[in-house]
Amino acid sequence: MNEETLRALLESITRGEQSVDDAVSKLKNLPFEDIGFAKVDHHRQLRCGFPEVVYCEGKTVEQVAAIFSRCAATEGNVLATRASQSVFDAVSATNPQATYHEAARVITLRKTDAKPSAGTIAVVSAGTSDIPVAEEARITAEIMDQRVTAIYDVGVAGIHRLLAHRAALTEANVIVVAAGMEGALPSVVAGLVDCPVIGVPTSVGYGASFGGLAALLAMLNSCGSGVTVVNIDNGFGAGYAAALINRRCRDRDP
Repeated sequence: MNEETLRALLESITRGEQSVDDAVSKLKNLPFEDIGFAKVDHHRQLRCGFPEVVYCEGKTVEQVAAIFSRCAATEGNVLATRASQSVFDAVSATNPQATYHEAARVITLRKTDAKPSAGTIAVVSAGTSDIPVAEEARITAEIMDQRVTAIYDVGVAGIHRLLAHRAALTEANVIVVAAGMEGALPSVVAGLVDCPVIGVPTSVGYGASFGGLAALLAMLNSCGSGVTVVNIDNGFGAGYAAALINRRCRDRDP
């Protein structure tokens, strides 16, 4: 339930179009619904502006399918991350309108009409191998009704590729940068723009990258002002944070 539907419900009671008992029935699962192995937070969209997101890893296929279906029974969009094909098969059996984004391992179900944001988020990947993490960020932001520009494979090994997209970078209100290896790209981007840069270290790289730890430490030690960092491979966290920032932004003066 979101603020718009709650207002509509209360106004319908005021107009005498439905009884208090009917309203109570619709609100009975607010703020959460206990389904035994999970307490589905139907109140989160009212508090945070987007419904609860389903993290699939560590849950059984049956658990994910059940949680997803309870989320889908409400008015909000549904997002599930770290989903395998087998998880999607179970989800789509009862939610045929759901979409699987294989590269990002994300399932989405759009229940509301898209209302694209005024401002733009740029999602940048250093290499092609970083695209799955960048895609998780992009899809997260888009299901939250944000306009996103994707700029992929523009890492520091060929910096001219990044500079070719200078205009798109400067137009963005916030930029997500996914990079593995030495994790230098967020610092470079931050030196070109006047907006927040969210670094996403990825687990891409050879042995001494330590599964993304080298990139994480490099980003945390960035000399570029305005760089903040999420956890390794956490494209979802970066996309969500970017969406919240972009919601607060008005169109900037040219």
